[in-house]
Amino acid sequence: MRHFLQLAVILPLVSSVAVADAPNKDDVKPITVPFELLKTQHMVVNIKVNGKGPYRVIFDTGAPINLLNNKVAKEADIIPKKHPRPWFAPFGSMGQFKIKSLQVGDVRAENMDAMVMDHPTVGLISKFMGPIEGIVGFSFFGQYRTTIDYQKKVMTFVPTSYRPPDMMDNMMKMLMAPAAGNKVVAPAGQWGFRIHKNADDTMPGVNVKEVMTASPAANAGLQAGDRLLTLAGRWTDTVGDCYLAASQIQPGTEAVLRVLRDGKTLSLKVRVASGI
Repeated sequence: MRHFLQLAVILPLVSSVAVADAPNKDDVKPITVPFELLKTQHMVVNIKVNGKGPYRVIFDTGAPINLLNNKVAKEADIIPKKHPRPWFAPFGSMGQFKIKSLQVGDVRAENMDAMVMDHPTVGLISKFMGPIEGIVGFSFFGQYRTTIDYQKKVMTFVPTSYRPPDMMDNMMKMLMAPAAGNKVVAPAGQWGFRIHKNADDTMPGVNVKEVMTASPAANAGLQAGDRLLTLAGRWTDTVGDCYLAASQIQPGTEAVLRVLRDGKTLSLKVRVASGI
């Protein structure tokens, strides 16, 4: 579970509270929000996104950003209608978007960043603990002095003057920054296909769910319904395996996909396109 989570967007589900200084105002009043504590020890709150909801999400003090699934993104009109689908979109990832308003109880923040994706760990928790539609992270609660009372199961928010930076941008800059004695890893290229694998599927490989038109994968002959067995010589028995293997291939280079189609094994050469 942790392996998938780190591969996706590096969102560790841990418990540490970030605290900022409150503004020097006597009229600032704390706002209290109730939360539910799951058996997994995750805190769950109800939120509204762009006035739609309520949606049940994890309040994660270790997550750097907010995350919402594709269902919420569609209902709350988060993704622009003409936004192109990414060529390589593990877990249905659509990218990072601005949301007009995010409301946790009576605490409301505007112009917030949020990643849109169907995170596998969130989905697994949702399967056993009821609907969970995403995660509220530091980019929201970092604007407040936040106190959590586990006995009463309430959070208290006091507005501060601090505004969190773009955490995803900061993480990418940190990951890509050169360090003495280390090689800089090139950003992953664009492939142009989506994959899926059911939890009870124990057979080798993953299913190719969609191949984007005119993408590198389409040009190589990959088809929806193919079973991807290896990517550049690496086994792809899980979605995480495939994502990791793809991330190792530099843009502009060729990689061989070994796929199973109609009972026959095929080798397809994909020239990976440059990312944005």
